Amino acid sequence: MHVAIIMDGNGRWGQARRLPRTAGHRAGARAVDRAVSAAARHGISVLTLYAFSCSNWERPRREVRALFGLFRRYLATQTQRCLEQSIRLNVIGRRDRLDDKLRALIEWAEEATRDCNRMILRIAVDYSAQWSLIEVCDAARREPRVDREVFLRQLAAVNHSLPVGEVDLLIRTGGERRMSDFLLWECAYAELHFLARLWPDFDAEDFEEALREYSRRDRRFGRIAGVSCGLEGMQHG
Repeated sequence: MHVAIIMDGNGRWGQARRLPRTAGHRAGARAVDRAVSAAARHGISVLTLYAFSCSNWERPRREVRALFGLFRRYLATQTQRCLEQSIRLNVIGRRDRLDDKLRALIEWAEEATRDCNRMILRIAVDYSAQWSLIEVCDAARREPRVDREVFLRQLAAVNHSLPVGEVDLLIRTGGERRMSDFLLWECAYAELHFLARLWPDFDAEDFEEALREYSRRDRRFGRIAGVSCGLEGMQHG
């Protein structure tokens, strides 16, 4: 099962407590640990976390520096924990705008955990689904024929992503109900679960409730019961 999370509400969490937005991001990092542990405990095969979008570059410079500082510390300190839990790390998104030291740190963490097989933890950094799709379309022009397999291979390549399946369940915290340019292709048939709780307050119980809600859904992938839409070769899940 592939679960993706839009981790929304860090800044508002800090502001509600009359703290800097950066305090909310630090609290959000602790929520990441809780979510990863819960996912591994429930046998989730892939967990994708939306950490930093391409649009987030437009935030105040101080906040951007703080976010990348947290990300660096996470990779530096949590890689060993991932090894202990057999969790494979994969950072997806653009890398051309990251500095050399951060790219090297990402490559080190991915290489160190490459043989882990309990769960894949994908962290989306400088990520945009729209940018990814445009890049795939550009690359696909050089292919003699483009089918679903070729498209997905190109999509994984532009995002430095491991070949994982489409998203089964998308969770968004913070009370908003939108996709925010996240995994638009991969979420074509995802079940969506929105909750008002801000990300720093997200815990194992919230994760479990999302899984319970997912288990009650009837996933038809665009089909009426007993009727085929003729696109089975295009669908996944």
